Amino acid sequence: MVVSDVPKVNLDLNKLTKKLRRNVGKAIFDYKMIEESDVIMAAISGGKDSFAMLDILIALQKAAPINFKIIAVNLDQKQPGFPEEILPAYFESLDIPYYIVDKDTYSVVKSKIGEGKTTCGLCSRLRRGTLYSFAETIGATKIALGHHMDDIVETMFLNMFYGSKLKSMPPKLLSDDKRNIVIRPLSYCREKDLIDYSNHKSFPIIPCNLCGSQENLQRQNVKAMLSDWDSATPGRVEAIFKSLKNVSLSQLADTNLFDFENLAIDRSSEKAEYEFAKEHVSSSNINESLYIDVTNV
Repeated sequence: MVVSDVPKVNLDLNKLTKKLRRNVGKAIFDYKMIEESDVIMAAISGGKDSFAMLDILIALQKAAPINFKIIAVNLDQKQPGFPEEILPAYFESLDIPYYIVDKDTYSVVKSKIGEGKTTCGLCSRLRRGTLYSFAETIGATKIALGHHMDDIVETMFLNMFYGSKLKSMPPKLLSDDKRNIVIRPLSYCREKDLIDYSNHKSFPIIPCNLCGSQENLQRQNVKAMLSDWDSATPGRVEAIFKSLKNVSLSQLADTNLFDFENLAIDRSSEKAEYEFAKEHVSSSNINESLYIDVTNV
């Protein structure tokens, strides 16, 4: 990099930082993710997203009008070759409280998943259970995960295409046993911005390929589809995400969430004027005398 490029790089980073902090702040406000005296357990995997989340949360903590604590937690799943020294050194450099939790989920996954099959699903469930339990142990009131907008939209399509369900990952979630609340502060952030941010900040990324598994092929297919859409029509992913915030249950088809069975006509109020309702009947074979009060039909 030549010296003349430095001001531009700094300007780009400043603009990107403001954008990400603004999006995270808005997500926190919209979903009331963080409240006074909260203890936020920031789950740090060693990937770009969780590093960015922690970095932004620390910055917002300093400027926030409320007091809350952040505790960084990494789950060391004993994957072969995992560089155990990286995250403690990084947390120490930030001067923040942290825990490294040792849990050999790697051996469990390998014993249950056949060779060549993706381990991500079981690995994720085991990791979630451990984090939920540890959050109670340290008195955390919220668990912050680094999922972003692209993750949320991808998950929606994965559930649609491969599970026949219309659901995704909400920005804020109460666990099934109601003992933990999960928050996703990056819900309004695009992955491409987080990649740029990570490159600027030079986070000590730990790749998630240490266990020898490959990213779920189904998710890769959905990611490629959305990437094509986003290239052809910029803003498509944002539009899809906004649709998750603008749901009309009566326009879908779930009989458990909307009472289609008991829909009933109610013409007791004065009839409203419909647009283009001044019809003219040019021909009919109907005997209108057979109808009661046909003028109100």
